[in-house]
Amino acid sequence: MRLEYFEMIDSVVHLDREAGRIEALARVPDASPVFEGHFPGHPLVPGVLLTETMAQASGYLVLAHLGFAQMPFLMAVDKARFRSFVGPGAELAIEASLVHDGSGYAVTKAAICHAGKPLADAELRFRTMPFPAGLDAPMRERARRIGLAIQAEPGALP
Repeated sequence: MRLEYFEMIDSVVHLDREAGRIEALARVPDASPVFEGHFPGHPLVPGVLLTETMAQASGYLVLAHLGFAQMPFLMAVDKARFRSFVGPGAELAIEASLVHDGSGYAVTKAAICHAGKPLADAELRFRTMPFPAGLDAPMRERARRIGLAIQAEPGALP
């Protein structure tokens, strides 16, 4: 996890494109400037960054599902719940499942666990659109770096 760069997912553990499901890992760093302000002397990962972690795992799922033919942009977070605090050094297991895809939108349900205990969950909605100029290659590179196998859908551009 590189909090300052909003790179939340360290690795993809499992992707099942047919079932519309992804499992990923994120290791919270031991030190980060984020912890200096949240909170001094009692470092915690902000809930907004836990939400971003679920959104990124979901986004990679949508990218894989669409064969990298379109880019998902987060447009709504619903039913978000935070059950416990997350501190430095925690290893987070993130799961996301595709609930809906069509008409330019995708919906996922995502959850984060630590040591088998639920920490957070939410329903996330994305608008799927053509990649903005210049974003396709960096997204593919980031996906490769975290171990996301990139396979195009039949008829989609690789």
